[in-house]
Amino acid sequence: MASEGEGYALDLTNHWVGYAALGIFALAYLFVMAEEFTHLRKSKPVILAAGIIWALIAAVIQGMPEVPAHAAEVAVRHNLLEYAELMLFLLVAMTYINAMEERQVFDALRSWLVRKGYGFRQLFWITGVLSFFISPVADNLTTALLMCAVVLAVGSSNAKFVGIACINIVIAANAGGAFSPFGDITTLMVWQKAIDTPQGVVAFGTFFLLFIPSVVNWLVPAAIMHFAVPDKRPPASDEVIEMRRGAKRIIAFFLLTIITAVSFHNFLHLPPVIGMLTGLAYLQIFGFFLKKTVHRCHSTKPDNAEHDGQMGNIIGFDVFSKVARAEWDTLLFFYGVVLCVGGLGFLGYLSLASEVMYLDWGPTAANVTVGVLSAIVDNIPVMFAVLTMQPDMSMGQWLLVTLTAGVGGSLLSIGSAAGVALMGQARGQYTFFGHLKWTPVIALGYGASIVVHQWLNSSMFN
Repeated sequence: MASEGEGYALDLTNHWVGYAALGIFALAYLFVMAEEFTHLRKSKPVILAAGIIWALIAAVIQGMPEVPAHAAEVAVRHNLLEYAELMLFLLVAMTYINAMEERQVFDALRSWLVRKGYGFRQLFWITGVLSFFISPVADNLTTALLMCAVVLAVGSSNAKFVGIACINIVIAANAGGAFSPFGDITTLMVWQKAIDTPQGVVAFGTFFLLFIPSVVNWLVPAAIMHFAVPDKRPPASDEVIEMRRGAKRIIAFFLLTIITAVSFHNFLHLPPVIGMLTGLAYLQIFGFFLKKTVHRCHSTKPDNAEHDGQMGNIIGFDVFSKVARAEWDTLLFFYGVVLCVGGLGFLGYLSLASEVMYLDWGPTAANVTVGVLSAIVDNIPVMFAVLTMQPDMSMGQWLLVTLTAGVGGSLLSIGSAAGVALMGQARGQYTFFGHLKWTPVIALGYGASIVVHQWLNSSMFN
């Protein structure tokens, strides 16, 4: 038994409780991967698995006099603290995204693109570029859903275009999220973990060294897929959607919130979540202003002002309704994953995996494998496992695992939240096997991005 951080790491990898925990987690994850077919929300099996795993651990160590009785409690509290920081951070980001959606920011962007009358090939590149540059600020899931709505609005009659465009959107959104702490849950985990580890993991500004490798990851498959996009021009639409009152100010407050979070972390050495929650107060106070002034604004409008797209609902803006509409399934899924992986780490499996992967295989092979695993499993448990292992790696290797975990999910449609969501949104046109056909091309971009990172950032591998 070895002391590890605030808890204890036991070597129960050959004990029945270890095998039971592995089996329970594997079974839960089979249900997660089958969500599309069973329609069982992915959070439910992992939350149940987390509870059972820790109950078994707590029961077993009661019979071990050499282990403090509160060891499991201390370990669980440590995992809960890590989860709480990330959950609250994501909750604020999701609230802002929902507020912008309610103010029709994304609908206005979609209608503007549709009105332009772009050809399929032009739209292929425009949605790809926008996906790449919006996902670092919003997140890859929201960005992918927005761009897919544009594709469906313009080319729903051309299944070939929709399928290829959706693949391009998934790759671009995942690649764009890989070079920003805000673009994906995994990058956020790496950034927030920086305050807890002596080597600092990855600082905010260091993430942007992955910008060019991320561009390569998207551009290589996009350039090849370009020739498969139908060279046609669909009819333009005259639909006009305008943003509602306060939309631009909410965007500005969101950017100010990001600046606050970064400043709190970099200059005050506080967890980024404190800055994000401070930013939530910006939105709450502005929401109060919108609610108090909505009737005054409506009084200058016709009697049917409640139907005015710019004004929004007559009752005004309610920030708590935006909190309620957060992706609670994703947040609770994240809880289950953190507790399950934390339990496996407590039993000694992560130390064993770290020894095999990072000592026997070497960090480069291990980090490339992490990306491939992210396409099959989910990148959240894979990255959390790596962070829990805390292998002794150079900054270049930490950037490499951040890159591979972020973009590896593009290899399969089920490998990322963006891919899974688009299979539902463009059902029948963007499919698992349609994506699989382009996997060799996507893998080419995956390999190229790794080579480019190793070349450009070679000084950081020492």
